[in-house]
Amino acid sequence: MKAMILAAGFGTRLWPLTIGRTKPAIPFMNRPLIAYTIDYLRRHGIDDLIINLHHEPESVRDQIGDGSGFGVRITYSVEEPDILGTSGALDKVRHLLEDDTFIVINGKIITDLDLSDAIATHRERGALASLVLLPNRRYERFSEVKITPDYDIREFAGFPKLPEKDRDQSTGRTRPFPLMFTGIHILEPGIFRYIPRGVFSDSVRDVYPRAMAAGEPVKAHIAVGSWCELSTIERYLAIHLEFMQAAGGDVLMEEGCRIAPGAEVRRSVLWEGVQVGAGASLNDCIVGDNVEIPPGAHFEKSAIVRADLAAGETRPEKALPGEVIGENLVVKFV
Repeated sequence: MKAMILAAGFGTRLWPLTIGRTKPAIPFMNRPLIAYTIDYLRRHGIDDLIINLHHEPESVRDQIGDGSGFGVRITYSVEEPDILGTSGALDKVRHLLEDDTFIVINGKIITDLDLSDAIATHRERGALASLVLLPNRRYERFSEVKITPDYDIREFAGFPKLPEKDRDQSTGRTRPFPLMFTGIHILEPGIFRYIPRGVFSDSVRDVYPRAMAAGEPVKAHIAVGSWCELSTIERYLAIHLEFMQAAGGDVLMEEGCRIAPGAEVRRSVLWEGVQVGAGASLNDCIVGDNVEIPPGAHFEKSAIVRADLAAGETRPEKALPGEVIGENLVVKFV
């Protein structure tokens, strides 16, 4: 079985951390984020991988190479000049995927969901496509997926709303949590009947609705386990903190970092070569490669990169605004 890891996106909501690198290439706990997806697939016996690239493609190639260091084989699919979308990416490599069931997975997640169980359920139900779902217990801003009692996907809806009451007053039963999509798809080659040729297309908006309208079995698999998605600056830091605190700390420093006497760093992630001057303080911050925090400076809830990296860059529409302070670009978040 083969798998495709989606790694072509711009990572606009993670800007400025994605200046010079694609989202799956940013470091998480001192490893490239995409490495966790590769390890996850390999643990479930999938070692023949395709990775699509578009934005800053070399940032993935330089860290992952041919995959031999991770015990897998990698074929890269570079999308030029335009990005192709989830299903457009599959169309470009359909010749590699037309002979067997295959997996599609986002390169920005960390999870221990039982993929082997999901594949078995997919086959038992005779599905054309199975989407791995989880209960959205925190009512986070992930689109709700509505299903039938037979696990058919019924609708891709908007963001869930917090219920006024936890219990249904007519039955007295606890209301079920809304379901969210984890970004893990299990697909049969027949899905290519619904993927248009040579154009941008999105699986959720364009392809699955067409297949569902044609009466195809597009199913839900409701999984159990942990799952993290790192698509915003706030989430990137929050999930880092969860991992760090589980290990007994709240500061992560990569190689070459130096904190001067009298400086204070709390609940923060420092990438390579960060220098924190005397008397400076960082609280709830992400600091990019080779940033120098001046003596006495104070930053809180900020992503900080060198300002020269952003020279000539246009802030993406979905990105938070930033301010140049001295030699650094500072993006504050809530």
